Amino acid sequence: MWHEYICAMPSWHQGPGWYNCVFVSTDDMKEGMLSMDVAQVLCLFSFVHTNGQTFPCTLIHWFDQIADEPDKLTGMWMVALSFVEDSLHLTVIHIDSIICSMHLLPIFRDKYVPPYVNCHNSLDIFSRFYVSHFADHHMFKLVS
Repeated sequence: MWHEYICAMPSWHQGPGWYNCVFVSTDDMKEGMLSMDVAQVLCLFSFVHTNGQTFPCTLIHWFDQIADEPDKLTGMWMVALSFVEDSLHLTVIHIDSIICSMHLLPIFRDKYVPPYVNCHNSLDIFSRFYVSHFADHHMFKLVS
C-alpha cells in the first residue's frame, strides 16, 4: 500500500506556487491513457451538503490530448492546455476521480529554452507537453 500527496499551494516555503498535475478517471470502459485525462489541480476544498455529507472536491484545469496515440518518436502521449472560448477549461470534480499525480515534460521543439524557464513556471510558459511515463514502474504500466 502507498499514498501520495497532491498539492495546490499559491506559495511553497515562501517561494513560487506548487500545483500538481494528475490523471483523472474519465472512461472506465477503456484502458491506459484512453481511460484518463490530464489536469492541473488549482484548489482543494470540501463542502457539506444539507444532509450533513461532506464532499471533498478540487478545481482543475484540463489538458486535451493532441493525438489518439503516443508520439512515434518518443513513445509518450502529448497534451495541450485546454481552453473554452479563450477561457481556461476549468471544472470542479470529486477528489475520488483522481487516479494519481503525474509528470508533464514541455515539448521544446527545436528552439532554445530561455534561461528563466524552470520547474515553477514551465506550465505557464509552454502550451504543449509530453505525459511522462518514466517516473516509475507503476506509471509506465498505467499510461501504456
